[in-house]
Amino acid sequence: MEAAGGRVHHFDSRKLVTERGIHRCFAEVLQFPGYYGANWDALVDCLSDLCGEVTGGVGIVGVIHDADLILDADHFPLFVSVLCQGADRANASVDLDGFPTGRPALSEHFLFEFCDFDPESIALRVRQPDLTVTTGAEHVAAALNTEVWH
Repeated sequence: MEAAGGRVHHFDSRKLVTERGIHRCFAEVLQFPGYYGANWDALVDCLSDLCGEVTGGVGIVGVIHDADLILDADHFPLFVSVLCQGADRANASVDLDGFPTGRPALSEHFLFEFCDFDPESIALRVRQPDLTVTTGAEHVAAALNTEVWH
């Protein structure tokens, strides 16, 4: 990503153990505007509309270190869904109504790094109706379920 001009941003899971901490940390790291509403809908909106200064005009990868610390948090499945929603919108060149956004699509991805990686238990924790979750020996991937979202 960096070789193509994009940005890699790092998040410390110790700051993400509460919903309030998530909003504070994301606003700081990704330079959200002062009017950021610090709620899940506002997080989706800001993730889908990151400026070129934050993304390099190309995109971002958000790396969430020591994700084991937040895996059992009540908000973890919703947090993953919100990140998928924001990334899906950023990665699209049309808005939710199918109209052009007037900006190029930006590559936006989030990577959770686990110290104790058990794909099946992580997938069980993330799995919910609005997401499609796939697993492999070395990964768990989540994306919006197109039957629900598109």
